[in-house]
Amino acid sequence: MVGNIREFDGVRVHVDDVVYMPGLDAPAEKPHPFVYFISIHNDSPVPVTIRGRKWVVRENGGEVTVVEGDGVVGQTPVIDPGGHFSYNSYHVVAGDAEVEGAFFGEAAGEWIYTRIPTFRLQVPEWV
Repeated sequence: MVGNIREFDGVRVHVDDVVYMPGLDAPAEKPHPFVYFISIHNDSPVPVTIRGRKWVVRENGGEVTVVEGDGVVGQTPVIDPGGHFSYNSYHVVAGDAEVEGAFFGEAAGEWIYTRIPTFRLQVPEWV
């Protein structure tokens, strides 16, 4: 992304659900997979194109993983005024963790970002 980027109040991100999914493949060093469900809402009067994202995963053990990339789940969705885009993806962790981040995009010819609310990945006690 080039040029100035500003926080954009017209886009709202909601973490719809976070589910522990032990049946998903996970490496031995990070054996706990979590699926998260996200909705991105455009409350502004202009279309918004989501161009990328950044996740920061802070594990209770001290490890910090930063994940950045183009688009969202392989797409660059255009969200019309009043519309939303929903998707799910996952993170794998060694133990309990806290996750936050941001989506980056364009609105009315400007580069924008909006924060992803912090959420927890809590390994169930029965594991």
